[in-house]
Amino acid sequence: MCYAGPPVSEIVQQKRLTSEKADRFTESVIREMTRQAMLYGAVNLAQGFPDFAGPEEVKEAARAAISADINQYAITWGAKKLRDAIARQMKLWQGLDVDPETEITVCCGSTEAMISAMLAVTNPGDEVVIFEPFYENYGPDAILSGAGPRFVKLRPSGRSADPEPVEGSSDSGEWCFDPDELRAAFNAHTKAIILNTPNNPTGKVFTREELEFIRDLCVEWNVLALTDEIYEHILYDGAKHLSIATLDGMRERTVTINGMSKTYSVTGWRVGWAVAPAHLTSAIRKVHDFLTVGAAAPLQEAGAVALSLPESYYQKLAADYRQRRDCLLAGLRASGFRCFVPRGAYYIMTNIAAFLPRYGADDLAFTQHLVKETGVAVVPGSSFYNDPRDGAGQVRFAFCKQLPTLEEAARRLARLRAP
Repeated sequence: MCYAGPPVSEIVQQKRLTSEKADRFTESVIREMTRQAMLYGAVNLAQGFPDFAGPEEVKEAARAAISADINQYAITWGAKKLRDAIARQMKLWQGLDVDPETEITVCCGSTEAMISAMLAVTNPGDEVVIFEPFYENYGPDAILSGAGPRFVKLRPSGRSADPEPVEGSSDSGEWCFDPDELRAAFNAHTKAIILNTPNNPTGKVFTREELEFIRDLCVEWNVLALTDEIYEHILYDGAKHLSIATLDGMRERTVTINGMSKTYSVTGWRVGWAVAPAHLTSAIRKVHDFLTVGAAAPLQEAGAVALSLPESYYQKLAADYRQRRDCLLAGLRASGFRCFVPRGAYYIMTNIAAFLPRYGADDLAFTQHLVKETGVAVVPGSSFYNDPRDGAGQVRFAFCKQLPTLEEAARRLARLRAP
């Protein structure tokens, strides 16, 4: 017999057993599209992981570390070799002097670095400014940390309407924010702004002028910048990456987040880091310690090797991704997609108005048609917006794939042929 326990009151029986926070967001749409790609045998241009190998010397370094029995806990906030390498590269790439002993926290991927930072700096009642379309984790991160998200739109070419191609062209211009709209989002409750540059999903690379405007607001309102720079080496068409931490007045109010996943094509390793002034790092390290204890020790050793690769590696990385971008752009344009050409990262946002309602009423229906009938998995644009209606006419493609994979996707998409 099962023990039913003592009788309880109706109030106790109705007690909620899940948190209200968890009910305010869904599971990852991106990861769900990968599951659907596997289910239907579709080409996976949804989730941003490469289908090609990372650098051989980095993989060999991980194997060597395991063989050398570097298999126990590393220092909670990161193995010294990796922290030293991060500090060295921050100086080389951004000109920032960083103390590896007090200003670096190695985490289980940049995703954990972001939530650790959010939990470390926000309180209930605080607000966090987030540009949209946004990487889908940022909204739930704000909710889980108890902060209220304030969304500010990025729009192609600065227009105030829903994104449409530039007149007379199949492609859109830069994604821009309205300075007045951003200024209006700051107030006495604003604790932080989240920046992602180069940006997922738009491919936007924030300019110095834009970052200086954001800096001025942060200084005026005493606000932190939490900046996700995971795509810093994947740039096109002369775009230059600039860390906001390098601007006057921002060194002491910036948490710079990065990791191995995208630059070294090892998304499954989950090794990332947060770089911040000591007073912020102290708080981040405490949260990180009780969230995950630490990242995988042998993979941190390999990370130190990865960060020692020559400049030629990063040049080839960008050149190869430029080729992949242009390959997918050609296929999308030929099939009737209106593309927002990225200047960084490895995603292409597209306008799908030409395919609606023939292949569905909105992005969700169109995405289901693509994965089930066309054999290509993509991400519905609505998953990148607070109000799903704002992304109902968009989908995102990832091009971190081998050229034959992208060419096969283009062949399948050619069946659509917009009117």
